[in-house]
Amino acid sequence: MRSKYLYFAVFCSGMVTLAVEISASRLLGAVFGTSNLVWASIIGLILIYLTAGYFFGGAYADRRPEPSRFYRLLLLGGFFVGVVPLASRPVLRAAADAFDHLEVGVLLGAFSGVLVLFIVPISILGMVSPFAIRLGATKAEETGRLAGRMYGLSTLGSFVGTFLPDLLLIPLIGTTRTFLVLSAILMLVGLIGHAGAAGWRRTLPWLALPGLLLTLAVLLLRGGIKDSAGMIFETESSYNYIQVLEADGYRYLRLNEGQGVHSIYHPDDLDYDGPWEQFLAGPFFNPDYEEAMRIERIAIVGLAAGTVARQATAVFGPVSIDGFEIDARIIQVGQDYFGMTMPNLNAIAQDGRWGLAHSGFRYDLIAVDAYRPPYIPWHLTTREFFEVAAEHLTDDGVLVINVGRAPEDRRLIDALVSTLAVVFPSVHVMDIPYTFNTMVYATVQPTSFDDLAVNFNQLALSGNTHPLLLEVISNVLAHRQPLPVLGEPLTDDHAPVEWIINSMVLRFMLSGDYQEMQ
Repeated sequence: MRSKYLYFAVFCSGMVTLAVEISASRLLGAVFGTSNLVWASIIGLILIYLTAGYFFGGAYADRRPEPSRFYRLLLLGGFFVGVVPLASRPVLRAAADAFDHLEVGVLLGAFSGVLVLFIVPISILGMVSPFAIRLGATKAEETGRLAGRMYGLSTLGSFVGTFLPDLLLIPLIGTTRTFLVLSAILMLVGLIGHAGAAGWRRTLPWLALPGLLLTLAVLLLRGGIKDSAGMIFETESSYNYIQVLEADGYRYLRLNEGQGVHSIYHPDDLDYDGPWEQFLAGPFFNPDYEEAMRIERIAIVGLAAGTVARQATAVFGPVSIDGFEIDARIIQVGQDYFGMTMPNLNAIAQDGRWGLAHSGFRYDLIAVDAYRPPYIPWHLTTREFFEVAAEHLTDDGVLVINVGRAPEDRRLIDALVSTLAVVFPSVHVMDIPYTFNTMVYATVQPTSFDDLAVNFNQLALSGNTHPLLLEVISNVLAHRQPLPVLGEPLTDDHAPVEWIINSMVLRFMLSGDYQEMQ
């Protein structure tokens, strides 16, 4: 019976270890984002901490191969797993404020400090498997099979731990409480095992650990995850940390680290001087403006809380809109806080590429606004995706993409234009002033800025054009950009979008230009 419980303890240790790693990405992601660099830091350092645990665990087990000491490791590991989100909470709040003001020194210090907090629990959890093998080994000729079973069970537990926080715990109870649940599981396993090995009398003093953790949680878990000015709502989903802020009657949707506003809402204003309204100019690159006004169906990849959909409905009337948004919780937030209740909008909780590929409709306008700062999903930048989009456009359809850039670095725009030019006969570019956003328009028919200018004049003379549309087209004409020299297109096999963006961000930070924004 004791050997079976030892196996169970190893399984739980593996489960908690991977669950902590996944949860660590969410703990940090709310402030520092979910970039590849954040993920690499988490995975790399946790592997280092586990390596240290393997070495120390093996040595400790050889010196004191006692079951009670093994279960104390689980107790201590579980306790420090629960301490991590509590100790990091004030640090992360300070970092969130520093991120809003781009205080890079504070950010790096906070990021490093939080990662250091994982040294103790992860190193202790790394000690579990070698210690368990030492306890279970009774015959030298069976050591290999025993080690295989132990590491197999630990890996199976890790498999469960990979999905447990993301699919169940974090959406239901949030990141901090997920850490506390994982802590409770491990401490409970340790307490039961310790009682079986040393008796309840020697185990009772160890009950102080969960009691201490509960006390710390009651004292420190006050307020929200962030303390942002004007915050009226926050929640977590399987994909994002979600904030709704309000200032001067406007509501703003921010995700994760908050360095991008994904939607804006005001009940009486539709003009937000951002990328959302610029999508509306797309159909008017086609020569016949009357035909352009006959828009019947729009697709939005990256619906967020529905800003583009509200503007399109106001300008074009109740046209059918399919809005693809991978995060169902964001759709709910849009309906609750951003007036995203238009009857002509079909909000679909799916990945945009998959949803568009399986749509039974063709669209007059496809808007791609799917940034998860600083990244645009690479699978929405390739020739193959643009071919899918072209297949789902009408004969006069237009694909429009919101692209991020740095002030003097247009490599991502150049790569997307080069890729679009392989699929579409005409591609046009405009920069949105006072932002880091560029709009790229690709048309099924050959078109030009001259066509857009003619349509603008016709719309202005008609007298019944929505003023937002006139302002949008005027903005496109005023801030048009020349096309770059075409290069190698991005493909599903080779699309180094993350590399381009990482390099672009690093170059921007090293240039010191970010200091001018403070």
